[in-house]
Amino acid sequence: MGGIGRNLTEFLLARGHKVRALVRREDERAEALRRLGAEVVEGDLTDLASMHRAIEGCGRIYFGMSVSAAYLEATINTAAVARHHGVEAFVNMSQMTVTQMSISETTDSPQHKLHWLAEQALSWSGLPVVTVRPTVFLEGFFLQLAAPGVRASNELALPMGGGKTSPISAVDVARAVAVILDDPAPHIGQIYDLTGPESADLDHYARVFSEALGRPIRYRDVPLPAWSESLRQAGFSEHLVRHLSAMAELTRQGRYDRMTDTMCKLTGEAPTNMRDFVKLHAAEFKQRGPGQ
Repeated sequence: MGGIGRNLTEFLLARGHKVRALVRREDERAEALRRLGAEVVEGDLTDLASMHRAIEGCGRIYFGMSVSAAYLEATINTAAVARHHGVEAFVNMSQMTVTQMSISETTDSPQHKLHWLAEQALSWSGLPVVTVRPTVFLEGFFLQLAAPGVRASNELALPMGGGKTSPISAVDVARAVAVILDDPAPHIGQIYDLTGPESADLDHYARVFSEALGRPIRYRDVPLPAWSESLRQAGFSEHLVRHLSAMAELTRQGRYDRMTDTMCKLTGEAPTNMRDFVKLHAAEFKQRGPGQ
């Protein structure tokens, strides 16, 4: 749901770096990376030979993987090969919820647990690690998951109660990672928690949607079990459904009411606000008539 990789590739190429990008399959996204100027390698993060092809000759690595039951295996496989090739920086994309976790504190999300374990393994690895922990992505809950309800019934239909959240754009996260990879030495060993520019509840964000789209949008708090089932019906894996459901429940509990100025400190730029994000993606929130 993030889409960090393509934006990061573009930012690094613009800074004059050579970029090798690992893709799972040859498709239009792989071709788009080539058009940007990246070297593209097809492979799998859990496959040893793939990771040698991807990492050999690279000095700096960004590791990010979408929500998957194989996440921990992929992290350790990549880390082992990275250590073998002596990389100078390993930027690990984690999640901000890990900040609240420990050996005795976890969540109901299987993905959160894998992220926490992955961070433990990387800390033991001896690799020059930089950890980036963004909060929820704008592209996830507020675009992919909310857009159908906004288009169909002018509603942000999400199971978040009155909880506050501070979503950040994947483009901003990619910009922060590009800064780190451009000159990694000062960042080795650091953990960066990234949020958007404000923490607010969904009624507030519905008003922002209304202003940005020029029509009234309201927030409707939907029951979590029914929402989770709708994700299953849409074909989401059980691992992903459990993760998203846990995030929604943690938001209801106030656990996503977070704010940092780390994005601005790293990049010198303020993170994208909700109004600008919605305006940028206005076509995806546009009402559609029958058959459209």
